[in-house]
Amino acid sequence: MIAHLTQGSNDMHRSIRFYDAFLDPLGISRRAQEAAQDEIMVCYKTDSPDSTLFFVVKPIDEQPATSGNGAMVAFQAKSAHQVDQCYEAGMSSGGIDEGKPGPRPNYSQGYYGAYLRDPDGNKVHIVYRSDV
Repeated sequence: MIAHLTQGSNDMHRSIRFYDAFLDPLGISRRAQEAAQDEIMVCYKTDSPDSTLFFVVKPIDEQPATSGNGAMVAFQAKSAHQVDQCYEAGMSSGGIDEGKPGPRPNYSQGYYGAYLRDPDGNKVHIVYRSDV
């Protein structure tokens, strides 16, 4: 259903450091490409051929990247432990806390998640749901 998602960045090296660490516990890794391309865009995916792609890019209009109010990308974890791992990796790689890992019973029973902002202020969420 979703082909790809994109977040903007003002500092690709800082973003690469953050997303390499944050997504690694999920088995989501940066796709190999020419090093020069890392200056303007990186792509992350799983090994699955039908994986949704996640891009971090310098805006094509050359204006500063800004975070959207109410905009967020959520990544699916396979366990609460993976949520914890992603959160810790993200925080140690320049992330900003927006909600520590833990149950979110106000969302639904079995919902466990954490929220961070990447170094550019984009909100990201990592979630495990044992109720679905």
